[in-house]
Formats: sequence, structure tokens, C-alpha cells
Amino acid sequence: MKRIYFGIGVAISAVFLWWALSGLDLSEVWRDIQAANYWWLLPGVAVYFVAVWARTWRWDYMLRPLKHIPLRQLFPVVVIGYMGNNIYPFRAGEVLRSYVLRRRKDVPMGASLATVIVERVFDGLVMLVFVFIALPFTPIPGDDGSIRAIVITASILFFVAMVIFFALAAMPDRFYALAEWLGDKLLPDRVKRPLLEFLQRFLTGLESLRSFQNVLMIFLTSVVIWLLETVKYWFVMHAFSFEVSFFALMLMNGIVNLATTLPSAPGYVGTFDGPGIAVLTLYGIEQGLATAYTLVLHAALWLPITLLGGYYMLKEGLGWADFGRAVQVAEQEASA
Repeated sequence: MKRIYFGIGVAISAVFLWWALSGLDLSEVWRDIQAANYWWLLPGVAVYFVAVWARTWRWDYMLRPLKHIPLRQLFPVVVIGYMGNNIYPFRAGEVLRSYVLRRRKDVPMGASLATVIVERVFDGLVMLVFVFIALPFTPIPGDDGSIRAIVITASILFFVAMVIFFALAAMPDRFYALAEWLGDKLLPDRVKRPLLEFLQRFLTGLESLRSFQNVLMIFLTSVVIWLLETVKYWFVMHAFSFEVSFFALMLMNGIVNLATTLPSAPGYVGTFDGPGIAVLTLYGIEQGLATAYTLVLHAALWLPITLLGGYYMLKEGLGWADFGRAVQVAEQEASA
């Protein structure tokens, strides 16, 4: 199944790359890349790491019902996780950071993975908010309504996911009792026990959603995180000879990051680039210039966090084999 999923991801990346680069003069793209003023990347990278620090605070806030961990100790764990997402398939970085947290602070992986999944749902909701806010201010020339239809469909899916998580967080005992009853009816004891133990840890990880204040803080922090990332888009834009409004970059950020939720090759190859180039060309930016900007932006998002994550990984004494161990531990917690 993992090989099949990986193959599907590579195929999707290939389709997006073909869509992005079809009919493109690559020599033109190279000229635009060479002509860029790369000094603008420095404030962009700095702002991005402020956003990573905000992500760390958000995760700390969600983990507090389980264990309070100082931000300076949690920050390397978050960076290692994002590095893992950049270089390993299946978003294994999410599992890896829960594994490192378990190894460092003895927090059960089932509970911390629940917080990671909730993070992703909030991120998706904020991306949709960005798109809904940006579209009235920067209507896309020539859009036939297809983007709005995609956004509405995605909104329904994320809203359903959020309702499910709120229900699980609000009534954990009832859901556990229901799962126990179903397990007694349908599963042998050797399978039922580990699954119920994992479910118990997962429900514990959703405890931060039981308070309206917590939900509001998580949402507002998510908004700050993605606004900071859009500021990075804005800084990198100034390295090139074009300009669009901040709202247009919010729209690009929202669409690009919604697309990266699809299966893809490691590093979100294609799923990041294709939609980003498409949005800019719809705003009248020449395709070669839009491609140069998107590729440089992608590299500026990918490389710094990956290098820092590699440093923290070596400092932690982790090796590549720990990716596999992280998945194995998660599977052992999830099933017999």
C-alpha cells in the first residue's frame, strides 16, 4: 500500500509539473532566475522562521493538557518534523516529530499525533479563509468560477472534519464507549485492546478543543502563521520584476497550500509549483517570470528549514533509519 501511495504521489507530481511547464521556454525562466535580486530572500527567510516559532507556540498550546514543554526544547522537534515532510514521502515528518517528542518527553504518539492532525485541519480552514477574503479584493481575470467551486468543496470537507473533531473532544467517554461496544461485537480481543488504547490516547490529544478559548487561540495563531508566510511571498516577489497585491499573494498562498494536501513526491514537487504559476499567470504575469518566482519561492521555503532540521537531527543523534522506526512505533500504538 505504501508503494502504491508513493506511486500515486509521483504520478500526481508529474501531472502538475507537466501542467506548469507545458509550452514554456526554460531559457527564459533561467534568465529571470539569474536576474533576481536575492538579497530580498534574507528578510523572507527571517519572517518564515518567525512563523515556525509561532507554529511551535501553537503546538505547545495544544500539548499543554498532556505536558508543558518549554518552547526552546519544542522548536527543534517542530523543525525536524518539517524537514521530514520535505524529504520523505507520506508526510512522514508529522510522525517523526511525534516520535522525537515521545523519545524526549515520553508523550504518547497517539496523543501528539491527534494534535498534529488538528493543526492540519486549522491550517486548511485558514487557507480557505484566505481565499474567501482575497477573491473579492482581487478577482481573478478570466476565472470561470472553477476556483470558487474547488474552494467551496474543500470548505465542506474541512468543516465536516472540524465538526467530527469537536464532537470527539466534547464527548470522549461516549465515543470511547461506542468504540468499545463495536470492538466487542466485531473484533477479536488481541486487536481490540491495542486499538482502544490508541483511541484513548488520541482522544486525550484532542483535549485542547474542549475550551472555546483554546479553539480561538489556535485559530488566531494559525492566521498569524499564514499571514507571516504570505509576507515571505511578498518579500520574494520583490526580488523579481513584477508586482501583485498582497491579497493576490494571500490567494496564491491559500490555493498552493490546499493543493499540497494532495499526495505528491517528497517536497511537494509539482503540487506547489503548478497552482502557484497558474494563479500568477491568471493575474497577467508572464509565464516564464511566474515560473522563476514560484521555483525560487519553493526553494526558499524548502531549503532553510530542511538544513536546520538536518542539523537538529544530527544533534539529536537521529539517523535515516529513525524515519522507519517512527512509523513502526506509530503502527504499534495504533494496532496489534
